Amino acid sequence: MAEPRHRLREMEALRALVTTGTTIGAARRLGVSQSSISRALGQLEQRVGRDLFLRSSGKIEPTAAALRLNEQLDPLFETLALIEGAEWAAADEDPLRLIVPPTLAHNFVIKRVAAFLKQNPGKHLQLDIQATDVLVSGILDLRYDLGLTSAMIQRTGVTLIPWRKSHVVCAMPSGHPLEKKEIVSPSDLEDVELVEFLRRLGTRAITEQVFARAGVRPRTVAETATNMAALELVREGLGVTLLNPFPVLSGGMPDISVRPFDAPITYHTSFVLPSGRQPSEFARQFMEYVKNTTPPDEYSETV
Repeated sequence: MAEPRHRLREMEALRALVTTGTTIGAARRLGVSQSSISRALGQLEQRVGRDLFLRSSGKIEPTAAALRLNEQLDPLFETLALIEGAEWAAADEDPLRLIVPPTLAHNFVIKRVAAFLKQNPGKHLQLDIQATDVLVSGILDLRYDLGLTSAMIQRTGVTLIPWRKSHVVCAMPSGHPLEKKEIVSPSDLEDVELVEFLRRLGTRAITEQVFARAGVRPRTVAETATNMAALELVREGLGVTLLNPFPVLSGGMPDISVRPFDAPITYHTSFVLPSGRQPSEFARQFMEYVKNTTPPDEYSETV
């Protein structure tokens, strides 16, 4: 059995990877080597007896199981921070507590947070990166002040402020036969290998309804929980996928071709607040900054 300090090192590596998105970032955050991070993560997977990360093309991404484990670690690290007298724990700082899902965090929000804080010295922001279901429960419990998500949330107790709108696209590996089409229709996916999203995610039910109405049966070859994981599987040649292009495809992606998908599926990226509570001045400032520094792109526009 691993000694307690070794187990803590593994948990620190997991948390740093979820927060930064890369083993390099995690290594810098903890002040250790990249190989130490990779070794700790491998030991953690061995100890829990399951894969916690998707590894592809030199990248590593936490699975849903890893995100759930990271959520369960919150009380532990909050207690450690209090014991060590961490600055964020000081009551008089009043930081903005922001929570964002991994895809939005690593492909959009982190850069906005960094730029905002550089322009506003003295401001203090806590960024947590969790799945959308954790985001909703955290906003409901008032553990966070503000969230940002593209998920289709239907839940009382939270208020959504739509900000960005995008339409579903079909992403495929470069050279795929459907690349010849200007627009992909549901009928084009008959018996085509398809990377789907897990059934617990709202978009899965919507795409299944589209296929049912069209009488189409794609061949599901894999199911995953995040846009990045789906795109990596597509890039490996496993099939095509239907997804929200914002923000992960806003700047394009090597070896991936994108075509509009002929279906009435629209995604709204929204700020999430507790119902019945006005956002703080800090939250309003951050929301306005995000809106004002994000111009329309090929796949999305401001609502």
